[in-house]
Amino acid sequence: MHVVALSGSLRSGSSNARLLRAAAKMAGHGTRFTFYDRQIGALPHFVPDLDSEGSTAPPPVAELRQLLASADVVLVCCPEYAHGVPGSFKNALDWIVSSGELTDKPVALIMASASGAEQARAALVPTLKVMGANLVFDCSLVLVPGYFAEDGTISDQRAVDVVHEALAALAQEHARAKHAGRGLRSA
Repeated sequence: MHVVALSGSLRSGSSNARLLRAAAKMAGHGTRFTFYDRQIGALPHFVPDLDSEGSTAPPPVAELRQLLASADVVLVCCPEYAHGVPGSFKNALDWIVSSGELTDKPVALIMASASGAEQARAALVPTLKVMGANLVFDCSLVLVPGYFAEDGTISDQRAVDVVHEALAALAQEHARAKHAGRGLRSA
């Protein structure tokens, strides 16, 4: 199973990016992760004129679209900023609304920040649903830097349980889709 792991934070040392990397260590055999985090900062501001029919997407946008199209499933970890989704992450989603890479794609969402990110989760869930994402798991998690051990693993049991639940939901939906013959690949 190929997991594209999207972090909604551009911050160096982001807890969300660390959570995604810890999830990769927890994933079962045969699961391959591709991380997309700081690359979000290279995306241009979304301009509908650059995304109209017949236009060519800017190279960073084309790379994101290709990456998402290649994924069997998507794991998103995003913080809350000013009671909402960070602008750079929403910008990334705006670029893929019309191209449809998340349509029917199994997505697990973990909103993680010191505040718990509940307001950002409440804003992001409808956005993902209107994009056609198959949201198989979503939660808000209070996460602080002290939740990580020196080796990058998660030291907080609640966070470990949330990541296991998210990975299990993605694996279950991937297996269901594969069994139904929807043409999903397995890495």
